[in-house]
Amino acid sequence: MAPSSLVFLSFMLCSGLLSEARGLPISSLVTKELFDGIFLHKDDNACPAKDFYTYDSFIQATRCFPTFGNTGGLATRKREIAAFLAQISHETTGGWATAPDGPYAWGLCFKEEVSPQSDYCDSTNTEWPCYPGKSYKGRGPIQLSWNYNYGPAGKALGFDGLRNPEIVSNNSITAFRTALWFWMTEQKPKPSCHNVMVGRYVPTAEDVAANRTAGFGLTTNIINGGLECGIPNDGQVNDRIGYFQRYAALFKVDTGPNLDCAYQKSF
Repeated sequence: MAPSSLVFLSFMLCSGLLSEARGLPISSLVTKELFDGIFLHKDDNACPAKDFYTYDSFIQATRCFPTFGNTGGLATRKREIAAFLAQISHETTGGWATAPDGPYAWGLCFKEEVSPQSDYCDSTNTEWPCYPGKSYKGRGPIQLSWNYNYGPAGKALGFDGLRNPEIVSNNSITAFRTALWFWMTEQKPKPSCHNVMVGRYVPTAEDVAANRTAGFGLTTNIINGGLECGIPNDGQVNDRIGYFQRYAALFKVDTGPNLDCAYQKSF
């Protein structure tokens, strides 16, 4: 399917103008009880995103992406969901080493980047030009950043990401949708995180040379490889893995191989 067709399909699904047959609904794999058990402290007073990331918003957002958590066997489905929730937990973590219930119980604590070092505007990108006075700092569960992500995310999901990037931290359904959009969308030369976790990643010769092997570590490379990969025992990578291991246990599924990206080259 052409990229333009995928954008149109996603827009129709998110707008409620189209429904698509699914297998097991996400809510059968991620019950509210499990969701609350995963995100034990997201609604604590200490978390700036208190009461923002609701279970209902997550479930509603997944309807835009009917193959998320619905590809492959039951273990593959659970593993993908656990991996996605682990990555967004790291991106929004409020945990620390001695935190109550451990460092991996504090996902979804933040909804936007604190003290950004720039406005994340790539002025050389003419396809998705920055709008004057707007910041494209990290927002939402995946901490969507840069104009070249806000623009296409908005186009796919039905909002103006360049003129109104703030909606990602003001509307919880939109916030979850942007995280799922990033997870599900291939941005060459990067594969989609979804394809990696469901066994549909086909490495190129360059990927093989860069040791970009399938597994949770490759999703980290896709998300933030330039800063975290190719570094043995990186603290940020280990935090992502810690979340994934906890969530995989809650889903009663193994993590699969290649959890880190210590010996992978970034894209």
